[in-house]
Amino acid sequence: MTPDLYCAQKVASSGSSFTYSFRFLAPARRQAITALYAFCREVDDAVDECTDPAIAAAKLGWWRSEVDALYAGRPTHPVTRSLATALPRFNLPPEQLQEIIDGMEMDLHNTRYADFKALHLYCYRVASVVGLLAAEIFGYTDRRTLKYAHDLGLAFQLTNIIRDVGEDARRGRIYLPQDELARFNVGEADILASRHSEPFRALMEFQADRARQTYDRALSELPVADRKAQRAGLIMAAIYRTVLDELARDDFQVLDRRLTLPPARKLWIAVKTWIAA
Repeated sequence: MTPDLYCAQKVASSGSSFTYSFRFLAPARRQAITALYAFCREVDDAVDECTDPAIAAAKLGWWRSEVDALYAGRPTHPVTRSLATALPRFNLPPEQLQEIIDGMEMDLHNTRYADFKALHLYCYRVASVVGLLAAEIFGYTDRRTLKYAHDLGLAFQLTNIIRDVGEDARRGRIYLPQDELARFNVGEADILASRHSEPFRALMEFQADRARQTYDRALSELPVADRKAQRAGLIMAAIYRTVLDELARDDFQVLDRRLTLPPARKLWIAVKTWIAA
């Protein structure tokens, strides 16, 4: 199996909505973003699929070394070998790949966040940095596009947190800020026991409003000159905002289920957004 095929299979098996935007890209950009996303899946799985924190930490340490090997011209893993093909074509700083690993490592030590400021650092590392790297792959002419990419990544992660409250709780993690739980009178025990309530619904509406504002801010920051180049990101945004709308329509019943859009609907959103951009 070639490195590129390994990455394609890794991405396909994730079932991510992001992949609907990849198919519209030119081959070199599609290869690079697929390799980048496969890297994110690998380091995420190193934590989520391992029950022993010490082993997970060792796996992340290996990935740190593998990133160093990649930029030294000695990659060994199929994902980094695929990324090696992209490096001459796109500006993908090693520090940013290491920051993604920093974010995954936070999950080994932090299962709660005191406030949004603390959560924001986590979101930056696991999502905004990915947005910045994706913007480099998609292409841009105006550096203001990087601000858009940063904020769009944040919006995606805020949506993930809302959608995955129950799933994360079953892993012992609560990403909703502790001070906001207290403000809406929602106890950790309610979340861990999957008890849906009116206070919980109000808390989640508050989270959704923040995500919506972040999408609006990001999209307002995208320069017109780079809109076509960044169409893949706009597809992602359209699909994820639809997910957010559906979560709200379902009264944020996220504690005992995980909402997904049908593939045909995601493809329709992708085509419509690509044509309109």
